[in-house]
Amino acid sequence: MNHDLNEMRKSYEKYTLNEEDAGSDPIVFFKVWFQLALDEKEEEPNAMLLSTVSPEGQPSARVVLLKEIKDGDFVFFTNYDSRKGKDLENNPKASLTFFWASQERQIRIEGSVSKVSKQSSLEYFAKRPRISQLGALASLQSSVVPNRQYLEDQFTNIEKKYEGKDVPMPETWGGYALNPTRIEFWQGRQGRLHDRIEFSKKGNDWTRCRLSP
Repeated sequence: MNHDLNEMRKSYEKYTLNEEDAGSDPIVFFKVWFQLALDEKEEEPNAMLLSTVSPEGQPSARVVLLKEIKDGDFVFFTNYDSRKGKDLENNPKASLTFFWASQERQIRIEGSVSKVSKQSSLEYFAKRPRISQLGALASLQSSVVPNRQYLEDQFTNIEKKYEGKDVPMPETWGGYALNPTRIEFWQGRQGRLHDRIEFSKKGNDWTRCRLSP
């Protein structure tokens, strides 16, 4: 490694964050920030780091895509037999992290996770590109495979099997909805005196506070 990691730092100066801007509803404010990320051409602003915990207490994280905010829940889709699916089956709590470098912003979301209805999963699966539908059938996500050729052969076989036909949704595939109980908005500031506004949910109400950076 040729670079001194201690020297790799950026001065955050683009925006500020105050309590008045954040308002009283974090879902509404999330949508405001998300729209700005879209407007400023942030690459894949719906990419989010999903963190889960295994039955043994081992955290695991991976990037997935936010597909919908429905009734205040953050919805994503995956294979239920994947590592994250198995983690959530045993411990239905998770966190989501968005990082938008062009805005110098981060959003952290914590909450409980449940499966969406099968009908909702079917409706979303039908909208996916055909190649993604075929890939979902060809891959037993997180399972060990001998090599890349094995995956490509599986895909080819599935493609031939459903040539000229609708691709069925795998039984082990579907959506999850994370119902948030804590949402933190982080805005980078000069001198590492970052703005942090946190919302916590109690019952149906959100409370707001400022956190020290």
